[in-house]
Amino acid sequence: MGLFDSILSAVAGSQGANPLIGTISNLLEQNGGVQGLMGKFNEQGLGGAFASWVSTGANQAVSPAEIQKVLGSEQITAIASKFGIDPATASQLLAQHLPAIIDKLTPNGQVDPNIDHHQALAGLLPTLLQSLGK
Repeated sequence: MGLFDSILSAVAGSQGANPLIGTISNLLEQNGGVQGLMGKFNEQGLGGAFASWVSTGANQAVSPAEIQKVLGSEQITAIASKFGIDPATASQLLAQHLPAIIDKLTPNGQVDPNIDHHQALAGLLPTLLQSLGK
C-alpha cells in the first residue's frame, strides 16, 4: 500500500477526516478558495486545465512541475511536512488527485464562491475516497 493509500485509509477509518480534509481545506483557504485557486492556475497559463476540473467533462491532467509552479515551493513543502513526505512526492500526489477533488467540489460545473470548503470536503469524503479508488 502506498503512502497516499495509507493516508486515505487512515482518514476513512479515523474519528475525523482531519489530515486530508484539513490539508486540502487549508490549501483552498490560503489560495482564496476554489475561485482563488482558479485564478492562480489562470495566471500560470493553466486555466484550461482547471476549467476542465470544474466542468462536467473529463479532467485534464497537470504535471507535478505545474502544481509546483502554481502553488509555489512554500505551500508544497508545508503539505509535504504535514504528511512526512518529500516535496516532489507531495507535488505528484496533488497533480494526481487535485483535479478529482476540485471536480467533486464543483458538481454542477460551477464554482460556488460561498462554499464552506471544510464542510464540503467532509461531506464529500466518501465520494472522494470512492473516486480515488478506495
